[in-house]
Amino acid sequence: MVSKLAITCGDPAGVGPEIVSAWLAAHPAEAADVAVIGPAAWLGGIAPGPEKISVGLENFKAEPGGPNAEGSLVAWAALERAAAGCRAGEFAGVVTGPVSKEQLTRIGWKFPGQTEFFSARWGGEPTMAFCGGKLRVVLLSWHVPFQAVPALLTAANFARAVRAAAELAGEPVGTGPRIGVCGLNPHAGESGLLGSEEREIIDPILDRLRTEYPGLSRALPGDTVFARQLRGEFDVVLALYHDQGLAPVKTLEFNTAVNVTLGLPFVRTSPDHGTAFALAGKGRADIGSFANAVTTARRLIAARG
Repeated sequence: MVSKLAITCGDPAGVGPEIVSAWLAAHPAEAADVAVIGPAAWLGGIAPGPEKISVGLENFKAEPGGPNAEGSLVAWAALERAAAGCRAGEFAGVVTGPVSKEQLTRIGWKFPGQTEFFSARWGGEPTMAFCGGKLRVVLLSWHVPFQAVPALLTAANFARAVRAAAELAGEPVGTGPRIGVCGLNPHAGESGLLGSEEREIIDPILDRLRTEYPGLSRALPGDTVFARQLRGEFDVVLALYHDQGLAPVKTLEFNTAVNVTLGLPFVRTSPDHGTAFALAGKGRADIGSFANAVTTARRLIAARG
């Protein structure tokens, strides 16, 4: 079985290249089982061990903290090479460095994020999720404005997200991973006094899904469900929209949390932080989130068999 991971550089002007280099230096025993994809000048400075795949112009050299169109083309090319390598059987999954969606959009990128990019290249139904040492969170919706969220509270979307939550928990269907589900409204609607979505839409869907996932909760107040997860009541929390799930994750685990794309034919993870152009080249970037992204990717690949 293929086990090699592809690691992309992210935007070469951001902290991606230096955190990848630092991780390789700290984990030399794992280097032989990864392929690092990025600009040739950067790859030349990496010690022997990993497979090195260059993309972009041969003479391109990034300026730390100075993003430009050439660097965005390198970041995009690295993603394309990693996606194609998985389809061709070269790689079991991908750990991506952080990219700038703003910079990519300027050169023609049409995707809200890397999650949607890999879905377009691989097929499948993506679900965005996050995990760290304390929290595991799956999102029902992510890169959409809040006003669009109520229309996304469908049976199909809940089934997809709950299936992803079970995978993130590492529990097969029927064994009952404990999944806490956030409500949409304050106090999960307070029995209809503060909103009807929980009573009329969410809970009936969850009741039907519970026959397959017996550890699935009803809609719970979003202001307490994460504290309950920290106390050990839930293996995973299902949040209904981006900031509902990401606010607690980034507050508690900013330097350790991992972005996970579930529901696709191949595993994709990334550190849960951005390009940090202001830190690039200063040797201050923390590799904790990236290291956990590699570990999480390995765990998910092994679980898939």
